Amino acid sequence: MNSNSNEREHASLEEAGQGSGAGAGLLFHRPAKKTQLINPVVLAYVGDSVFELLVRQYLVSLPNHKSHHLHKEATKIVSAKAQRKLLEKWQPMLTEEEADIVRRGRNTKSGAPPKNADPADYRQATALECLVGYLYYEGRIDRLHELFAAAVAPQSEDHREEKEGQA
Repeated sequence: MNSNSNEREHASLEEAGQGSGAGAGLLFHRPAKKTQLINPVVLAYVGDSVFELLVRQYLVSLPNHKSHHLHKEATKIVSAKAQRKLLEKWQPMLTEEEADIVRRGRNTKSGAPPKNADPADYRQATALECLVGYLYYEGRIDRLHELFAAAVAPQSEDHREEKEGQA
């Protein structure tokens, strides 16, 4: 690659907010295709990692940093069942575009679910990860933060009381 094309690539990455400057984030390599054209399984593949990173950052922001505790808490949030419940919580917040990405992710063939996961939960988890991957590649980090904040927000008092009344 000659220096002119390297400079052009660097400039285009800077314009897209993906260069080495402030706020570059972790996106070092743009995908070869437009985000809308990426296979939902591939978006879920990246979304899985991004979601895991968000969960880990959140857990490290809390007081208990014992590795066993961190792992236990992370697995509660990243399981297929937990991600299905989280996606249900996000559904009313989603834009039409985001809901479409979720549908694409849910309806895609993503392989056999793990033995310990319900197939319906696994499809919903794939849909959530697809959305996270999509938002990540679109550079909508603020939107990811907004959705993740809703994920870890304490339940409202009314909802908690309703759950306790059912128990």
